[in-house]
Amino acid sequence: MLRVTYLLALKGKDVWSIDPDSPVLEAIEIMADRGIGALPVIRDGKLLGIVSERDYARKVILKHRSSADTPVRDIMTTPVTTIGPDEAVHNCMEVMTQQRIRHLPVVERGAVVGMISIGDLVKAVIEEQQQTIDQLERYIVS
Repeated sequence: MLRVTYLLALKGKDVWSIDPDSPVLEAIEIMADRGIGALPVIRDGKLLGIVSERDYARKVILKHRSSADTPVRDIMTTPVTTIGPDEAVHNCMEVMTQQRIRHLPVVERGAVVGMISIGDLVKAVIEEQQQTIDQLERYIVS
C-alpha cells in the first residue's frame, strides 16, 4: 500500500507558503510561477490556513475584490485538514473526496513538510495499478 512518504520522495518536499498578511495577488503569482493550485498560510512556522485558486475565484473574483488590496487571511480556508507522512494514499483520497478538497498539507511534528494534490494521488494509484498489471502479466507468461 502506497504511503504519502513515497509521493513526497517522488515529487520533492519543497513547500512554498505565504504569510496571512500578504496580498492575495502575491499568492496567485507564487501559484502561477510554481504551477501549483494552493499554498499553506504559515506564520512563525505555524500552519494557519490554506489558500487555493478556488478561494481566489470564489472570494475575490466573484465578489469583485482587489487582489492587490485583499490580504490572504481574508480568503484563506481554515481550519486546515492535514495528513501525516505515513498516511496511506487511499485514505488521503477518501479524505479529499469526503471534504471536497484538492490539496492536503503534510504535517510532521507540527511542521508542514510537504503538500499533495488530488493529481498526485491519482498518478500514484495509476502507477500502483500498472505495476500490479505488469506483475500479473509476467506471472501469466512464465
